[in-house]
Amino acid sequence: MTSGPHTAEQPTLNKDVPWDSFDPGAYIGNNYLDMKTVDEEIVSRVRDHFSGRLRGSDRVLSGIDVGAGPNLYPSLAMLPWCENITLLEWSANNIRYLEGQRPDYDGHWEQFWKVLREDREYRGFDSRAFFRKAAVPVQGSLFDLCRADTRWDIGTMFFVAESITESLDEFRRGVGCFMHVLKPGAPFAAAFMEHSEGYRVGDLEFPATYDIDLAEVCAALEGFAHLDDVHRMADVGHLVRHGHTGMILVCGRRKE
Repeated sequence: MTSGPHTAEQPTLNKDVPWDSFDPGAYIGNNYLDMKTVDEEIVSRVRDHFSGRLRGSDRVLSGIDVGAGPNLYPSLAMLPWCENITLLEWSANNIRYLEGQRPDYDGHWEQFWKVLREDREYRGFDSRAFFRKAAVPVQGSLFDLCRADTRWDIGTMFFVAESITESLDEFRRGVGCFMHVLKPGAPFAAAFMEHSEGYRVGDLEFPATYDIDLAEVCAALEGFAHLDDVHRMADVGHLVRHGHTGMILVCGRRKE
């Protein structure tokens, strides 16, 4: 593995970070007001994975988006099959944002829904009405999932386990906690920043686990999941912020 810029120091742990000061407006302004090429590719691949696995299924599943933050496209990708979707989030500011999106989500999310609607499974219903009914923001920690008794039928985790800590051990534990709450056979999608040095949101700097690459992601999931699609995006046009070398998307199924 590559040695990162923080390996000589005590790593910043998840508990050391002022998550309630996270600014969802600043984060959205940097990432989601205009759909980036990388997000279009991610949404397309996740759409194809879920529709391929669940095509024709009734809308009775339970979904979970772990570390939802101010990002609706993972939950929108699960919407055709879910009667309820838990939006698990630790930051109080992000919980308030998600609650505010339930009645009528902001217009910029329509560009992501338009990409999803390229598959017929996403057509023929009112996404806003379905989101309003299905989405349930819940304040909670990724790490608490390791002790949870509840299991979900489908799940997503986008840029979370490696973007909340500098500790490789915490990253690995976070991936395991996500896998822990998926039912056997549950389809999932997860995305990771490769070799991220951390990121700024508004006036604050947030940590990341530097030693994340394709091998580390696959190793963290080994034993938990069948990997149907592992895709690395690394060309310059894909990079959405300084201080990382690419992104990794994994679509798969929880092992029996």
